[in-house]
Amino acid sequence: MALDPKVFKAYDVRGIYPSELDETGAYAVGRAYVEQFEPKAIAIGRDMRVSSPAIARAVMQGASDGGAEVVDVGMIGTEMLYFGVGELDLDGGVMVTASHNPKEYTGMKIVRRGALPVGGDSGLLDVRDRAQTIESSELIDDPPAEGVDIYPAFVERVLSFIDVGAVKPLRVVIDAGNGMAGAMLPPILKRLPVDAVRCFFEPDGTFPNHEPNPLLPENREFVIGKVRDEQADLGIAFDGDADRCFFVDDTGEFVPGDFVTALLAESMLEKEPGAKIIYDVRASWAVPNIAEQHGGTPLVNRVGHAFIKERMRKEGALFGGEVSGHYYFRDFNQADSGTIPALLMLELASKRGKPLSELLRPFRERYFLTGEINTPVPDVALKLQELKEHFAGEGEISHLDGISVTAKDWHLNVRPSNTEPLLRLNLEALAPDLMVEKRDEALAVIRGEGLVS
Repeated sequence: MALDPKVFKAYDVRGIYPSELDETGAYAVGRAYVEQFEPKAIAIGRDMRVSSPAIARAVMQGASDGGAEVVDVGMIGTEMLYFGVGELDLDGGVMVTASHNPKEYTGMKIVRRGALPVGGDSGLLDVRDRAQTIESSELIDDPPAEGVDIYPAFVERVLSFIDVGAVKPLRVVIDAGNGMAGAMLPPILKRLPVDAVRCFFEPDGTFPNHEPNPLLPENREFVIGKVRDEQADLGIAFDGDADRCFFVDDTGEFVPGDFVTALLAESMLEKEPGAKIIYDVRASWAVPNIAEQHGGTPLVNRVGHAFIKERMRKEGALFGGEVSGHYYFRDFNQADSGTIPALLMLELASKRGKPLSELLRPFRERYFLTGEINTPVPDVALKLQELKEHFAGEGEISHLDGISVTAKDWHLNVRPSNTEPLLRLNLEALAPDLMVEKRDEALAVIRGEGLVS
């Protein structure tokens, strides 16, 4: 059995197929999940990766042998699993996916009732320990499961977030990256008047064009070039399991996730004035400022979908956004979606009647961001302490997630990676030269360069 303990991450299961995780390991995870949480009925879906059908069958068999009824929702995007668990009133679900990882990976995103994520501090490590003790079973080609098509109900739900009649025939380049967006979007696009330039819509787990991770600049080059070539109004790129979308404006410039969060917060607050908006500690001041300007209540939170979803429930927040491109909606099981933000952006651009670059101009002229800068360090805790001491007296210090320093005209967050000895710096200032100065100062501390002892 291939089930390397290190495939159990902070928020999901992910490893190389078949050396770190194979079908027998997947069987053990499926069975351990059911034995640990004792759900009566769960949904199991899968993405388009080459290994996903076999891994999904193994999870189904393990879950069934563990005593659960299994609903097979087929080849879907991750957000569709979250939707299906809520829509079908199930006790949980497993999405077989390795998200944006390269083609050799497989994995699973696991949820409980209400699409609540099972992560490192909410039961995933218990599943890991239990799975290690499960003996492999002879796998069969047709494990017991009831097939259900959730596509029609999903399409209706995501379209309910916008006024379809307000959407104009914008020219939009969509890069599905040979991932699940290529299967999910066609029935939605059929209902919209947009002129969609469809790129790499054929789901293909070998990813023949580029890896399905638009956060990496090399994977954005295509959509940026295509937007310029087509003179499109905007571009949208999706990750592999399509639960994240990324935007490029009409000039071909990439839009940071916190600016997207600010625009979406504005859109959502128009629909429900006075609502609460969740944003992560890394985000631009654009987010709380826009939320307050539009009568909302901005609430800062730790990074990570498990923490955001928990806070969404606790606060009854309407919307939440992360710099990494995860956007969460109260009326979508408090879950993240890649499709809904894309629809909201099309609606917003249509209603404003301005190019996306114009909608972003106030942000770009006021807020200057470093983006995330990762630095390996030998001692994470020591380095965080050094940062705290270095910036003491310059601003308010918070330990909500790593170290945050908030001064009058700049702020930073430095937080450790979940999986490796790295520090991640995000910094913003209200002037470009101040951003560069403070960025270099923070990096000098992190990298131990030129500091006076």
